[in-house]
Amino acid sequence: MVVKITNLLKDAANTVGAKAGFPFALVKGHLAVIEKAIRAQARAFDPAVEGYISYVCDTSGKRIRPALAIMAGGACGNVNDGHAKLGTILELIHIATLVHDDIIDGADIRREVPTANAKWGSALSVLLGDALFAHALMLASEFDDNTISRKIARASSQVCTGEIMQTQRRFDLKLTRDEYFRIIEMKTAELFAVATELGARLSGASPEIQGNLRQFGLQLGNAYQIYDDCLDIVGKEEVVGKTLRTDLAKGKLTLPILNLMAASSGTQRAKLSKLLIQNEPIDLSVLAGIADYEGAIEAAIETARDLLVQARTNLVGLPGETYTAGLEQITRYLDGLLDDCVA
Repeated sequence: MVVKITNLLKDAANTVGAKAGFPFALVKGHLAVIEKAIRAQARAFDPAVEGYISYVCDTSGKRIRPALAIMAGGACGNVNDGHAKLGTILELIHIATLVHDDIIDGADIRREVPTANAKWGSALSVLLGDALFAHALMLASEFDDNTISRKIARASSQVCTGEIMQTQRRFDLKLTRDEYFRIIEMKTAELFAVATELGARLSGASPEIQGNLRQFGLQLGNAYQIYDDCLDIVGKEEVVGKTLRTDLAKGKLTLPILNLMAASSGTQRAKLSKLLIQNEPIDLSVLAGIADYEGAIEAAIETARDLLVQARTNLVGLPGETYTAGLEQITRYLDGLLDDCVA
C-alpha cells in the first residue's frame, strides 16, 4: 500500500522565517513534514523489508532536493501539499541512487554509519535501491497533472543513464570536459532541476519561470557535484562523514583530475596516466599537492563559482521575495563551502 501524504504544511508554516545562516532554515518546518512522510513511506513496505528501508532513509543526507522544491514553490507565490509529495518522491529517488552508488564505489561509510552495502552486501542493497525507485514512481503516478509524473520518470531515467555513462568511461583518459559535464548534469543536476522546475509548476508559475528555475537547478546541481568531486580529493572523512578517495580508485575522471591532466607537464601526465590505467595506488597527498600546484583544484572551484553566478541570474522577477532570497542564499552557502576545498 502507498501511504498518502496529507496536508501537514499548515502546521509547518509557523516555522517559516527561522534563524538565518543555514540556507534551509527557511523551510525547516516543511522539511520536518517531509521527514515524517519519508518515514511513513518506509512503513508502507512489507514488514520484512521495512527495517532495511528505514535504515537507508535515516542515513541519507541533507534533504537538499525537497528543500529546493519547497523554496521554488514559495518563490513562485505559494507552497502547497504537492510540494511535500514532490519533495518526498525526489528524496526517495535520491536515496535509491545513493544505495546503488555505494555498491558501485565500494563505500563503507555514509553519514558516519555503515552503508547498506557494508551491512548486508551488494545483492540485498541492489534490491533495496530498486524497491525505492519503484515506490517513488508509484507515488509520482498519484499526481493529477500527468506532466509532473512524466518529468519525474524522465529525471529518474536521466540519473540512471548518467551513472551508466560514468561507469562506462572509467579509466578513459580520452574523457573530455564536455563529456564530464554531460554526465554530472544527468546523474546529479537533473534531480536538482526537476525539483525547482516542478516546484514552480505546482505553484502555477508560467512556462518561462518554470524554465528559468529549471536552469537554476541545473547550474546549482552541477556546481554541487564539482564541489563534491573536489572534496573527494582534499576532504577529510572524519569531517565529511562518508568514505572518500573513491573516485580515483574507481577510475572516475572528475573535473579536478581533468584539469590536472590538462595542466600537468608531459612527465607528470604520463605518470598519472599510467597509475590510472594500471589501477595502481596513488599517493593522494602528493596528488593533492600537485593539483594545488598546478591550480587544478582552484580551476574546478572557479568553474563551480561561475555556475553559481549564472544560477542567480535565473531568479530575477520571482514574486516570492523571501523564498527567492532563500534560493540565492543556497548559492552563497555553497560558494562558502567551496572555500573548504582550498583551505
